[in-house]
Amino acid sequence: MNRGRRRAPRRKTAITSKGLLLGTGVALAGGAVAVAVTVWPGGGTRTPSGAEPSRERSVSANAAEGAPSPSPSRTYPLSQAPRTVPAVRQHEAARGPGWKPSDGSRIVVRNAELADEGRLTADELGLEYAGEARPRDGDVELALDGTGKSGSEAYTLTVKDRRVRIAAPAEAGVFYGTRTLKQEVRGGGTAPEGVVRDEPAKPQRGFMLDIARKHFTAGWIEDRVRELGDLKYNQLGLHFSDDQGFRIESASHPEVVSEQHLTKAQVRKILDLAKSRHIEVVPEIDSPGHLGAVIAGNPGLQLVNAQGVAARGAVDISKPRAAEVVDELLDEYAGLFDGAYWHLGADEYRALMVSDPEASYPQLAAAARQKYGAGATVADLATGWLNDRAKVMRGHDRTVRAWNDGFFRGGSVQADKAIQVAYWTGKEIGARPPVEYLSAGRQVINYNDEYLYYVLGEPNQFVYPTGQRIYESWTPRVLRGTTAVSAQYDDQILGGSFAVWCDLANRQTEAQVAAGVRMPLRALSQKLWDPRKPGLSWTQFRELAGKVS
Repeated sequence: MNRGRRRAPRRKTAITSKGLLLGTGVALAGGAVAVAVTVWPGGGTRTPSGAEPSRERSVSANAAEGAPSPSPSRTYPLSQAPRTVPAVRQHEAARGPGWKPSDGSRIVVRNAELADEGRLTADELGLEYAGEARPRDGDVELALDGTGKSGSEAYTLTVKDRRVRIAAPAEAGVFYGTRTLKQEVRGGGTAPEGVVRDEPAKPQRGFMLDIARKHFTAGWIEDRVRELGDLKYNQLGLHFSDDQGFRIESASHPEVVSEQHLTKAQVRKILDLAKSRHIEVVPEIDSPGHLGAVIAGNPGLQLVNAQGVAARGAVDISKPRAAEVVDELLDEYAGLFDGAYWHLGADEYRALMVSDPEASYPQLAAAARQKYGAGATVADLATGWLNDRAKVMRGHDRTVRAWNDGFFRGGSVQADKAIQVAYWTGKEIGARPPVEYLSAGRQVINYNDEYLYYVLGEPNQFVYPTGQRIYESWTPRVLRGTTAVSAQYDDQILGGSFAVWCDLANRQTEAQVAAGVRMPLRALSQKLWDPRKPGLSWTQFRELAGKVS
């Protein structure tokens, strides 16, 4: 009883043929009937988790008081995993409305170190950046959780109670979580309820650009940095010295610099942008081959054979001045590029691309014997050159890599074990299969030219790689040709890199290059993040990429 009014008798619950609970009718003053309607997925009369257990009593009380009947609570279906590029590794589904940007939504940070990630994400999603504030309804919170191993790129993204929390052991992981969120809500979408736990399979995920043979504008490179960041890449390689050009301003050797080049101020801006996206820039000054631009400014360094014929792009490594000039350049640019990695090249040295190097280049053979003993060869001298350049860069606290055809079998001199192998081809004369490096314990980065080489003009039987081929048949263990190495070597394969080479520089414009690499970059990001067979078909993946990335 309530205020002298008699409570109307309860009506029986009605169950439809589909098992849906239709509700309970309550008689109100004037003969009206209030009906609370709740639809339970899956049918039956079970009360779902979180539902009010005494809904009928609440409605009756409100009716008796003359208050309007409250809206029924809503039950949501289990959420679906986010659809992103690359796909997240794990998603725990939950029931709830998910999250999307709305009026009043903010980005807040738990840690001051995350201010850059917070401001960037707020700007991208059109939200207010509120700094270190307590999260409220509708907010996105970024936090360092203090757990996990050093250098981890893992993160957790939780969508619950109309809030988002992105937490990670390190800033990079938080950034990747914001990339997932950005893709989830792109174009008006909703971040699904539940918990994402995500991390990359491979620690090195790169894009290499040959800016030596073709000048790319700073703005175009910056656009690629933004693209790479959104796809969770963490390396950008810049091959800026070759026979056709030297493309970055130099104070130590201005005579080598091409007319079209990047200033150091422009490079610093690129580096700052890359750092904000947690991308390491990996510079490459290739030597002792591919130094034509350096030789043009220092003709006395040119290598010539026994007949006096110049070897294109190769310096004479028996001359101390050759090492001095290259080391001066390495020292200079180590001060400009402050990342952890450096590429030393070491491939296609012309003296080692002839049938009898010792007979063709007697001065190199003599220098090898003088330095390493009576049985030493030109290959030993070239290996010594590589080790010496690696020592210079270790002095700058760099981890170095070199192309696989800069490592040689046998000999009295072996390449330093710490030099990582950038494996690109098995087509060179005497090329060693990947397993030779892996079985020797070396770390390898996959640049497989069968899948990952975009060579302008398609010379030398190269064809432009497709995203579909990478997506459907490449994995990080496919280092040479189309055959994967044994899974026992997986941990030694640090990752992979897509490479743009500009052999025929004018065959494509900047815009054409950007369009040509678009889907290969997305396919590669998927396979480096998770090399397992993707859940989507190529057609589905391509459609998704067009929507979210």
